[in-house]
Amino acid sequence: QVQLVESGGGLVQAGGSLRLSCAASERTFSSYAMGWFRRAPGKEREFVARISRSGGSTYYADSVKGRFTISRDNAKNAVYLQMNSLKPGDTAVYYCAADRTARAYGLGYQDKEYDYWGQGTQVTVSS
Repeated sequence: QVQLVESGGGLVQAGGSLRLSCAASERTFSSYAMGWFRRAPGKEREFVARISRSGGSTYYADSVKGRFTISRDNAKNAVYLQMNSLKPGDTAVYYCAADRTARAYGLGYQDKEYDYWGQGTQVTVSS
């Protein structure tokens, strides 16, 4: 059982930046690909970004490409989401998730593919 705890959310003005962190309890953290998802008010949870087990491969939803960066530190059992040029449309609860299955590039964008989830952290972007 992997426990995931997100932090770093908050209130920021449009154009600002935030860095989300997700700490994992699992010693074999490097065995999991990691993803970030978000759920905006009244909407379904949507994919944001994914990073491979080693960190060597990443991919992003078109809506955040060029603004958000996912990274990981396997020595610290942590994954991060650097969010720049934030927009009001980025307002959501952000979740990190762990996927124990290796997948081809471009897959792993569906929440059903992930095995463990954190509780989420609120990000609010004001205009």
